[in-house]
Amino acid sequence: MPPHDTPAGPSARSRLVQAALRLFAEKGYEAAGTREIAEAAGANISAIRYYFGDKAGLYRAAFTEPMADLPARLNRERYAELPLAAALGQLFRDFLEPLKRGEDFRLVMKLHIREMIEPTGAWRHEIDAEIKPHHDALAMLLRRHLGTACPDTDIHRLAFAIMGMAVHFYAGQEIVAAIQPEILMDPAAIDILAERLSGYALSMITGEARRLAAQQQHAGG
Repeated sequence: MPPHDTPAGPSARSRLVQAALRLFAEKGYEAAGTREIAEAAGANISAIRYYFGDKAGLYRAAFTEPMADLPARLNRERYAELPLAAALGQLFRDFLEPLKRGEDFRLVMKLHIREMIEPTGAWRHEIDAEIKPHHDALAMLLRRHLGTACPDTDIHRLAFAIMGMAVHFYAGQEIVAAIQPEILMDPAAIDILAERLSGYALSMITGEARRLAAQQQHAGG
């Protein structure tokens, strides 16, 4: 049996990942020691080498695994088949789904923010696996709606601005909780938030379409 595993209850590996998530999020990679993590997990320090190879391997597991059991959140073909309003609604519902995980996700987000401040290189995987596919899916929708004449830089500006609305609720969870906790109170509230963000995004896209039309009219006149 692996180090400190028991027939019942969470495995030593899962306890180590959870303890590492909490301590890395609170202290950062350098300050959180492997012995401290092992003690918090109720596991032998040798279990870290057994399961993860080293501290860096444990960090990668803590950074990526806690949300790994979520269903696949992105289906770009599905968005392409929907009208713009429906596609935006689905995109925001998919993007905000992890917020329904409560405390676990709060720790994941805290660790991700710390990674921005004290980078270890773990963000590269997150960008490639999650952030860029969402951005690309939205950019595809915008190109389809606004037309290929729209400069690519403008498409990306608009995509970043739209998704920035949702990202704020990730990075600013504690701020939202302090000012208006009802917004993220439960899964139903998060679904309402996705619906509202979809409406706001439609207004932004409508405004950009008007700007482009005026620009083209001016150029033609």
